[in-house]
Amino acid sequence: MLDPAMTTVRQPLTEMTVAATELALALGRGETVSRIGIELATTLVVRDSAAGPAADRT
Repeated sequence: MLDPAMTTVRQPLTEMTVAATELALALGRGETVSRIGIELATTLVVRDSAAGPAADRT
């Protein structure tokens, strides 16, 4: 839809939903939650809006 196609970061929505649900259920049960953050892997989706390495731009 955009020209050039935009480079984006793909986020793991299913894993994010599972983590948020587990946290909400634990808090709803009155459990103490020791973790304040979670890291999930993302994927860089390189498209036409990103330049190649500097060596390729000469």
